[in-house]
Amino acid sequence: MFDHVGLKVKDVEASVRFYEVVLAPLGFVLDAQESSWAGLGPKGSPALWLYQADRKSAAGGTHVAFSAPDRAAVDRFHAAGLKAGGVDNGKPGIREDYGPKYYAAFLRDPDGNNVEAVFLR
Repeated sequence: MFDHVGLKVKDVEASVRFYEVVLAPLGFVLDAQESSWAGLGPKGSPALWLYQADRKSAAGGTHVAFSAPDRAAVDRFHAAGLKAGGVDNGKPGIREDYGPKYYAAFLRDPDGNNVEAVFLR
């Protein structure tokens, strides 16, 4: 239910490497990039923007949830994220406290942001 989200990151290149890997199972790609920013999402319509944080800005602490096409994609997102250096913040599974069909997995990205893949059907 968002048009786009921007995250301030410590290292754009490191974050791009992480997000390219974890978003691939969800069908998202790196679509635009310059030295201080990058945009990922559906081809031709980036919706996750990564911006170089200035030294005074704190990076991390944000939560972003990505829609997954099925449960297997949630599983692949989590596995790919761990291999790409993400930190487990919730293994794939049903989150009954959110709803009986809420299948999700959570990772901490290189900046400490809580990123989630969720399938709701």
